[in-house]
Amino acid sequence: MQAKRLAIPEVVLFTPKVFGDDRGFFFESYSARAFQEATGLQPDFPQDNHSRSTRGVLRGLHYQLPPHAQGKLVRVVQGTVFDVAVDIRKSSPTFGQWVGEILSADNKHQLWIPPGFAHGFITLSETAEFIYKTTAFYAPECERCIAWNDPEIGIEWPFEGTPSLSGKDQLGKALSEAEVFP
Repeated sequence: MQAKRLAIPEVVLFTPKVFGDDRGFFFESYSARAFQEATGLQPDFPQDNHSRSTRGVLRGLHYQLPPHAQGKLVRVVQGTVFDVAVDIRKSSPTFGQWVGEILSADNKHQLWIPPGFAHGFITLSETAEFIYKTTAFYAPECERCIAWNDPEIGIEWPFEGTPSLSGKDQLGKALSEAEVFP
């Protein structure tokens, strides 16, 4: 498995080695050893989540505050999404900056988004199924949302038109008004 640190170095893109032939394929989708070598972390992943979305659905920008801050290891098993991580650590030199990657069932890439980052994605294919491991259980009392289109962040979403948002995501706050990490 190859690991590449992105422009915000705490965010890591994993590319598995895929073994395929006319019968199908095999790849190691997670290795604690490879994860530790790439990130220096030994996380416990107590919860896995699976979502399905249709074209134009945008989920995010979500995060959980301490004491239930979540890191996420995300991947797509069907379809294609544009996945985004936003640094919301006030003391970070990259505070308010974002990185984005195309994740798809075809490229089998995975993205590590550590605690202290907001996360979101938009579905680019007709449907997409998204699976992710989290380092903490879901805690609704700690959950927050930043507006997907906050001009201060300036995410360049590769989608034309208005995305489909949940009621919760329609209420996302501007980064300047959001509770963030120290």
